[in-house]
Amino acid sequence: MLEVRGLKVAYGGIHAVKGIDLHVAAGELVTLIGANGAGKTTTLKALAGLLKPAAGRILYNGIDITARPAFELVRQGLAMVPEGRGVFGRLTVEENLAMGAYSRRDRAGIAADFDRVYGLLPRLAERRRQPGGTLSGGEQQMLAIGRALLSRPRMLLLDEPSMGLAPLIVHTIFEAIRAITAEGVTLLLVEQNAKLALETCQRGYVMESGLIALADDASRLLANPQVRQAYLGE
Repeated sequence: MLEVRGLKVAYGGIHAVKGIDLHVAAGELVTLIGANGAGKTTTLKALAGLLKPAAGRILYNGIDITARPAFELVRQGLAMVPEGRGVFGRLTVEENLAMGAYSRRDRAGIAADFDRVYGLLPRLAERRRQPGGTLSGGEQQMLAIGRALLSRPRMLLLDEPSMGLAPLIVHTIFEAIRAITAEGVTLLLVEQNAKLALETCQRGYVMESGLIALADDASRLLANPQVRQAYLGE
């Protein structure tokens, strides 16, 4: 579904991504792990059309989307949940979710997806009339995921969903991630909690200093002594 060839991204004089190759097949749950500053978020932003690559190609369903803007990619089924959530603080939960469906006109389908999101993340149903800015960090993360799902994505780019959240909330978020992929949504996950990411995903890429250092099945990366020492604290 997604193929990245020789991707380079630079901004502010910094070469954040230095020529990487990766791929994600339809229906896969793949993670990109690495230390802070490795280039993971920059990679996701380039894939989502939020940063313009300096070189390389991004193919989505066989179509070159390298220079396509973010709004166009959302309409093609490629959505991103950003680090920091980006919730609209003054809008209610329901209004925030509706923003995810801004490019859709299928009212019946939108209503069905509201029900789907509320079923997947019941806390949002309880808070539907509450302003987004008054939610806890975990609830805002749920809202950001729910909003992306309202665009009815075929592929979801998820950036640091567990950052700053209590373990119980993280468990809820990752249960939702597994449920989303079980419904057939393809997912590329950037996550600081490398152990949790590799336990959840099927394959993984390890990024170091703007390059892909390792790529393997998640189970093998979990067992790799180099990964265990550098990212699992063992």
